[in-house]
Amino acid sequence: MAGGQCHIPTPQLKKMPLAVDLLHPTPEKQRRAHKLKRLVQHPNSYFMDVKCPGCYAISTIFSHAQTAVACSGCSTILCTSTGGKARLTEGCSFRRKQH
Repeated sequence: MAGGQCHIPTPQLKKMPLAVDLLHPTPEKQRRAHKLKRLVQHPNSYFMDVKCPGCYAISTIFSHAQTAVACSGCSTILCTSTGGKARLTEGCSFRRKQH
């Protein structure tokens, strides 16, 4: 062409809708996703207040504790290690702490 501009025709692309919405995943899907692959990264672990069933003393325990935790008042075992999350003993009640 004389003007120095050349027009190359581009093929028309069809827009196909996605089967899932990547920008608005369901809360259940976010919960199951890896901690680093969520839209907002956050850890799976937390601290919790555990009430001893014997003396009703409250202790703060890490959710993924790797050792058995005993009550400071009556020496009752509050939780045991499982390799992942700590397992609370029967009768213990807990409350997740807010950060």
